[in-house]
Amino acid sequence: MFPLNPLFPPLLKDGCSRIISGAPAHTTPQFPFIPGSPIDLTKCLSSLVNVEGCVTEIHKAVFTGKFDNVAPMCCKAFSAVDAKCWPQMFPFNPFFPPLLKNECSRINEATPTH
Repeated sequence: MFPLNPLFPPLLKDGCSRIISGAPAHTTPQFPFIPGSPIDLTKCLSSLVNVEGCVTEIHKAVFTGKFDNVAPMCCKAFSAVDAKCWPQMFPFNPFFPPLLKNECSRINEATPTH
């Protein structure tokens, strides 16, 4: 059903289970372990999940190719993700992480610091 984003079903399942059970929204979802992979997706995505709306912003950017909805905090979280995680996070779109990282560097430069 979601061939382009194998991480979406676990996120959707986790989000729906929180709504149904009334669980707090701050728990970190568990992602499937890909056999043969030394990468822990839960660890890889933890910084993105901890920024409210970041996973949704990145998901929209993947499918639309537009980065204008990616907030500076999400960019900061994405920049903190280890590059070794990218092939597991975006197995069908290996060009997306470098594009987003490039856009994030522009977004972070344009964002005033306090």
